[in-house]
Amino acid sequence: MLDQQSREHDFPSLQDRVYLNTAAEGIPPLTVNAAFQQYFQDKLQGMDGRILHEAVWDDAKALVGQMYGLSSDEVSICSCSSEAYNLAYQALQFKAGDELIVSDLDFPASYTFGLQQSCPATVKVWESRDDWQLHLEDLQALLSEKTRVVSISLVSFFNGFKIPLQEVIQTIRQHSSALIALDVTQALGRIPLDLENIDLVVSSTHKWILASHGGGLVGVPAAKANEWTVPAGGWFNLKDAFGDQRFEKAESLPGAASFTVGMPNYPAVYAIRAGLKYIVDTGVENINRATMPLVEACLEGLKELPVELISPKQAENLAGIVAFRHPDAERVYQHLHSKQIHPMYHAGRIRVALHGYNTMADVETFLRELKQALS
Repeated sequence: MLDQQSREHDFPSLQDRVYLNTAAEGIPPLTVNAAFQQYFQDKLQGMDGRILHEAVWDDAKALVGQMYGLSSDEVSICSCSSEAYNLAYQALQFKAGDELIVSDLDFPASYTFGLQQSCPATVKVWESRDDWQLHLEDLQALLSEKTRVVSISLVSFFNGFKIPLQEVIQTIRQHSSALIALDVTQALGRIPLDLENIDLVVSSTHKWILASHGGGLVGVPAAKANEWTVPAGGWFNLKDAFGDQRFEKAESLPGAASFTVGMPNYPAVYAIRAGLKYIVDTGVENINRATMPLVEACLEGLKELPVELISPKQAENLAGIVAFRHPDAERVYQHLHSKQIHPMYHAGRIRVALHGYNTMADVETFLRELKQALS
């Protein structure tokens, strides 16, 4: 992944293109394909295959726990991050007067539950300023004794802004008793994480960890299990789904285990284990060390071009995403795509995402063709 030989071996589909869209869809290594094939072989065992599935489930949870800094008992896997947030807010059982703080740089999955008419809580938005960054004093002004939870992304999907996590935690703890829910989708597998003092951690699985769709990685520290126990129907999430009292009561397992309400999506779990193992074996620190020069070069190159940079102008405020606007963004994107350069185009912005399989040549090719398109 970090040199030409491993890139060619593990990601052969990248040979003829410059892929800059990991923030939307990661490119899986061949080991993920092998994992799907292994799932199929195990599934052929019928009911006996469940023993094999459960072993992979345990391995995958251990890897998630390793990435989150939690034990395997403090993590679980549901179907996607949207499901994870819906279940999390169901666990909180919001009441009138409760307040949910989110930011305007966050993905809809983390906050739209609070905007449904059925939710009695009030959503308050921590807004970014003209520099496209979130400022702590603006968060502090929103916090009160009514704040039930602050839901925030470590790295913004929109423009790549990386929040100063420890300062955010300190601000929240000093001015409220709110729970902290952190979306690490755009950080997991790309930058080293320190998630101490976070109450809920959520990530999707089809981006930077290079796995597949169909997974939502949930982390709940044991000390916060009571707050995040989901009162949902199901069976996999229940203490005794088939006991003598199964028609009298349903009691959820505590904390993270309550987020997996039914049969796990085992094909995705196989892929998640393979993707996470690839990331762990490569080393997140190594990925970050190799990729940050690419982010810096991309950032500096964009500063020289006639585009509106909507990412922070300092590399230390970024992880792997750089985004910009241009009045003719769609045409620019079409030019890039015709040259087998694949950034993200959405809502008038073009977003570049740089991972460990990218190279400085990718950045140089992108900037050269972008300059051509703009001229």
